[in-house]
Amino acid sequence: MGLTIGVDVGGTKVAAGVVDDDGAIVEKVRRPTPSTDPEETAHVIAEVVDLLKGKYPDVSAVGLGTAGFVDEDRSTVLFAPNLAWRDEPIKKKVEGLVGLPVVVENDGNATAWGEARYGAGRGQDFMVCITLGTGIGGGIIVDGELNRGRFGIGAEFGHFRVVPDGRRCGCGNRGCWEQYASGNALVHEARDLARVAPAMAGRLLELGEGSPERIHGPQITQAAREGDAAALECFKTVAQWTGQGLADLSAILDPGAFVIGGGLSEAGDLLLDPVRDAFGAALTGRGHRPLPEIRIAELGPAAGIVGAADLARI
Repeated sequence: MGLTIGVDVGGTKVAAGVVDDDGAIVEKVRRPTPSTDPEETAHVIAEVVDLLKGKYPDVSAVGLGTAGFVDEDRSTVLFAPNLAWRDEPIKKKVEGLVGLPVVVENDGNATAWGEARYGAGRGQDFMVCITLGTGIGGGIIVDGELNRGRFGIGAEFGHFRVVPDGRRCGCGNRGCWEQYASGNALVHEARDLARVAPAMAGRLLELGEGSPERIHGPQITQAAREGDAAALECFKTVAQWTGQGLADLSAILDPGAFVIGGGLSEAGDLLLDPVRDAFGAALTGRGHRPLPEIRIAELGPAAGIVGAADLARI
């Protein structure tokens, strides 16, 4: 099908790229997201598509990846908390603005498809992709196909509940997995440790300019790479929750591989080694069943664009 455009629509940015048949991004543009204005968001999407289409007139279709619930027809965003979209017919709107066929997909599904086709999931017919970022997203590949669930809104992994009446989640429930095993969860652990045990968290506080509220993910990763005990403890805690969750998903889905993406995956083995340990300790029937591989994603932040563009070809 040649060139297509993938668009990753987030709460703060709209990133778009022209993608070829080999999954390579030929050119990429980015604009701020007017997240409180659904109409203006559609126009920003059209703006980046038109810009790329003007440079690459052979583009044949557009794939939109967005956080939120996308209907089974891949046309309407039923609910996107960070974009003020409610039953938003975004496919119809963008098609009318750009004059190209448009497919809409959940961003976790788009990332999973990108990794399955061109990244760490290549060669795996049954793969689960988990994105550990602000929250947790992901997608499921079964027999080489994207499994979206009956109504198109499956694989919302971050919102299965691991602690009844636990930490409050933005979805309205309490105790969701993403409150314990995400980038936000890592920051929560570090800041809490800095408040209750400042002597132990001295290096974290130093990197946070003396304030727990100024401790963010990059500082925690830096301190952990330096061997700081407090930062390593934070990673271990989040990794234990992550490994436990993967063990539960393995009991339910039995995939051949887990691919871990999102911003937190950039920590590499700082995260992956304790995740694998926690997974092995929690897996039901361990020692009597094949183990799935647990891999770090390969495409990084580009996965959503690449996956959305490729899904536009299907």
